[in-house]
Amino acid sequence: MENGYRLPNLDVPEAPKVGKYGMLRRSYLKSHRNGYYTGMLLSGRLDAHLEKIDRQATEMVERLTARMAREQGVTEELKASDQMKWVGLMNSIQAAAEEVALAELIYTDV
Repeated sequence: MENGYRLPNLDVPEAPKVGKYGMLRRSYLKSHRNGYYTGMLLSGRLDAHLEKIDRQATEMVERLTARMAREQGVTEELKASDQMKWVGLMNSIQAAAEEVALAELIYTDV
């Protein structure tokens, strides 16, 4: 009761912790798999799915980046001796790793 009125005691649900990849997945589902997106949203499974995909994609990009850098010989010594070359190689590796994660986790059918 407040000033003679009954006000509902509503709790706002906690916002999901979704990063870049989770938002990309949400956008993909909403645009290309709308029925599945709506079903997950109505059943309350969407946020958990987006958090899981975001976590998996982030881990995959980190693993692939580290492995590809090791395979291509991109080391801390290269970073110290030729920073511009190191930055170029790391940007290329990061883009390639992200492309793999997007193809395998984000833009796939469910």
